[in-house]
Amino acid sequence: MSEVRSATRAELAGLPLEVAPRLLGGHLTTVLPDGTVTVRITEVEAYHGLGTGAVPDPGSHARMGPTARNAVMWGEPGHLYVYLSHGIHSCVNVVCGPEGTAGGVLLRGGEVIDGRDVAFRRRPAARVERDLARGPGRLGDAVGLRYPVHNGVDALKGPIARLELRDPPHVDIATGPRVGVAGVAGTAAFPWRFWIPGDPTVSPFRFGRGAGELAAESAGRQGDTPPVLD
Repeated sequence: MSEVRSATRAELAGLPLEVAPRLLGGHLTTVLPDGTVTVRITEVEAYHGLGTGAVPDPGSHARMGPTARNAVMWGEPGHLYVYLSHGIHSCVNVVCGPEGTAGGVLLRGGEVIDGRDVAFRRRPAARVERDLARGPGRLGDAVGLRYPVHNGVDALKGPIARLELRDPPHVDIATGPRVGVAGVAGTAAFPWRFWIPGDPTVSPFRFGRGAGELAAESAGRQGDTPPVLD
């Protein structure tokens, strides 16, 4: 029988690639004026910044170094990096790594386990429960975190957000390329997406701009076909 407990800063101080799978099955709870929602995390992606880890990450917002946009990624682990995607959706990342080293884990998908009525009010386009937080923009809308208001909030101390980890950790975990990331950063060269196999709230895979062509070229050189990931 699994339970959840409050995450600690020390547990989030590792590289995002190490921390990301640890978040699966954990809970993110938000307490906002229009209601409280808890999401069970089912899908995540790791992103490293400049100088983080042994391999440069060309898909990261922090790949070129600190900027006004990515400043939170360089801060204390446990805070939330919330950014605007396509000018519409607010996406939520858990900052990881030692302070001064950029990194984050994007929360790509989850199951709303508490506050479903609140989540449906925030996501009126959702027709079924599984779609409330299936995808990073939907998840951000469901939990009510918005850029720039909530960018940088501390998810370990609250009161707006609270991150809890599954105990014991998930052991049945799938991994593969990140979704919709352009170029080589969205191919099997970066299998930095992690998800709970078979969970209906995991988002479907799609290649980003140029990533599909690179994957096909690589498969052709190896005499294989690109793998089916979901």
